[in-house]
Amino acid sequence: MSAFGGYNGQAYSPAGEKGRFVLPPAFRKAVKESSGGNRTLCLAAHGKFDCLIGFGTSRIEKLNELLDREEERAIRLADTSFDRDVRAGQLFGYEMLPFDDSGRFVMPEHLRDLGMVDDGLYFQGAGEFFFVWNPEQLGRLGAEWRGAQAACAKLLAAAKKGAA
Repeated sequence: MSAFGGYNGQAYSPAGEKGRFVLPPAFRKAVKESSGGNRTLCLAAHGKFDCLIGFGTSRIEKLNELLDREEERAIRLADTSFDRDVRAGQLFGYEMLPFDDSGRFVMPEHLRDLGMVDDGLYFQGAGEFFFVWNPEQLGRLGAEWRGAQAACAKLLAAAKKGAA
């Protein structure tokens, strides 16, 4: 098995029946590598944007390290606003979802609501994780997202053309 090299690239997946979605092949392969060969997708609401983030289970240890670093920084700077319990709830509020060999998984309703998920998902690699966007939400962002917006528009158009 090859070593996990991070998440990159873009893909679009239309909504399926009964709340099912398909993790695109490149992302499926990377999640499986990142999850020690297991088909386990971790999904969570993004802390800043109206989207979701996805990753494999290898990121869990990094989240623990991040929490420790943030607490150490708060102590060093005498930042009394830092609350380890609140931050832990934010970092570890992800869902662990199984997916089959074809990448199909069922997204819980609360994640659909948090990610404003509708008719399909746009996946955008971001190194240690990947964004999972409702294309309309991505389209509302500023020019700093124009590369992702252009890729999403092309993939969405191709998916609509293929469905016709």
